[in-house]
Amino acid sequence: MVTTRLAFAQKALNVRRDGRVALLFSDPTGSGLTEPAQIFVGGRAECPDEIHTGPEGLEEYWRMLFDRQPHSRSYLARPLRRLTAWYYLRLVITVTPEQVIVRPAGDPPAPRVPTGAPGGVPPTGAAQLAGHATAVLASRDASGAPVPARTRPVPTTDGFAVRVPADCAVTAGPASLLVHRHDERLNGLSNALVRGELRPAGDGWLLVPSSVVEPMGSGRGADGLRLLRRSRRSTDRYLERRGLSLPPVR
Repeated sequence: MVTTRLAFAQKALNVRRDGRVALLFSDPTGSGLTEPAQIFVGGRAECPDEIHTGPEGLEEYWRMLFDRQPHSRSYLARPLRRLTAWYYLRLVITVTPEQVIVRPAGDPPAPRVPTGAPGGVPPTGAAQLAGHATAVLASRDASGAPVPARTRPVPTTDGFAVRVPADCAVTAGPASLLVHRHDERLNGLSNALVRGELRPAGDGWLLVPSSVVEPMGSGRGADGLRLLRRSRRSTDRYLERRGLSLPPVR
């Protein structure tokens, strides 16, 4: 079971369109584990259009969240409550596993760089990926189901060379590279997504980028305020499209 806020409802909308989903546990930061195996879970998900406004039925979820991410309690402080009510309006996604793959711990091997770089003008997204040794490649298999894998992207003049595990049946088509960082208490969050197209390249693959998405901003001082305003607008838009008013948080 996972949740998403109304402000970031895209996961819920994706599930309602196509219930095939994948989870990848490949970065142990904050878990207390040391070099655990990577775990891929493929399955089907459901996300009812029911807005949870309190802890009822999600007691263990909120208990775990407040324990592992202590700073999230700050949104309960009275000065912030009116501004951060959207944080506690949640949609619940339930995943039924159908496939589990265990992959070795540690960073994946670097790909063989195809002809055509490194060097020259860096590809779109190179700056965002540069501070991360690895990234999660999200692509699809032949049936259209998602198949994520942690990879070590190498920038080339044409895109990012990547190598995927033998058990990851990727196909050419839309794909992305995700980098994500936080500290041991799940604070100091930053992330970036490089979208593009995955193409065969020699004995590996090439992600040809087309755009970059930075949901949390790029580290500027005004990003926090901008994110707060955008989250409130996104929450209002989700409710308006369904003819609903903003429910009170319990």
